[in-house]
Amino acid sequence: MTTVTVNQFHLIGIAVRTTNEQNKAANDIPMLWDRFFKEDVLNQIPNKVCTAVYSLYTNYEDDHTMPYTTIIGCEVADLSVIPEGMVGQTFEADKYQKITVKGDLTQGLIINEWEKIWSEDLDRKYTADFEVYDEKASNPHDAEVSIYVAIK
Repeated sequence: MTTVTVNQFHLIGIAVRTTNEQNKAANDIPMLWDRFFKEDVLNQIPNKVCTAVYSLYTNYEDDHTMPYTTIIGCEVADLSVIPEGMVGQTFEADKYQKITVKGDLTQGLIINEWEKIWSEDLDRKYTADFEVYDEKASNPHDAEVSIYVAIK
């Protein structure tokens, strides 16, 4: 785990409002990923700066136990064109704990890491937390994913 500063960035993608209560997010987020792939959202996002896919959590009502918004999308140069059915949002520069995980995405790699994060005593901001799926995650059975957790 290392502390990094992430510069301001813009994200366009598809979103769902969810919560970790009663395992709602465990259903909502996989359904959002399914939609992302079935609707070929990646190729509909304009002005991408790269093809890395972000799974971002924001608009927290309080902490990780309360409702929040999940956006799956890509970093873009600007928000001048947001396709119908998608959302666009700017995230200000901030300080993050960066956690890199390696393993099998199909075996709960990411949710298992989030459960560890939730149990840690991080001084979290609950502004925008995200995972980055780039070329290192192209093989789901041997993936490397970076998780960024906003901290005070």
